[in-house]
Amino acid sequence: MSDPHLLGPGLLPTPFTADEIRDASGSGKTIRILVEEPGGETFERVNRFSDCDDEGATLERWRVAVDGEVDGEVASGRVTWRELQGHAAFAAERTTLTEETLELPIGSVECLRYDTRDETPDAPIETFWFARAFPGMPVRYESPTPAGIVCTTVLAVEATR
Repeated sequence: MSDPHLLGPGLLPTPFTADEIRDASGSGKTIRILVEEPGGETFERVNRFSDCDDEGATLERWRVAVDGEVDGEVASGRVTWRELQGHAAFAAERTTLTEETLELPIGSVECLRYDTRDETPDAPIETFWFARAFPGMPVRYESPTPAGIVCTTVLAVEATR
């Protein structure tokens, strides 16, 4: 039997399988994310799952206004658990995988840290931290831009089933 964490040749194992992501998700699961942009702007973004089944779910995403309401339009689309797993499938030759503990608003979390770059020579390194206790998206992400580093950090994971 093959390892469900490996999605193809030349890729590192993903931190979670599609089944682990599905089992940790459910209709109403809401993830609150803080986005810190290089210029100092910060805002909150929300991801929420609905209409979950064995294959996938509807993922709704929106930015939160200062007053706590939805800022702009709510983006909504169908995703599969396998697609979500695939977001963490990084090329082994361009990625370093280590373990690290982070202190975040959701607490102290044991993470798998992926430092990766694309195929472009001298490409900046993007860093993804996946918390073992929270199957799904990274709990922290850093991406260098010409203006500085864009950071996202998970503030809360609310599971309402």
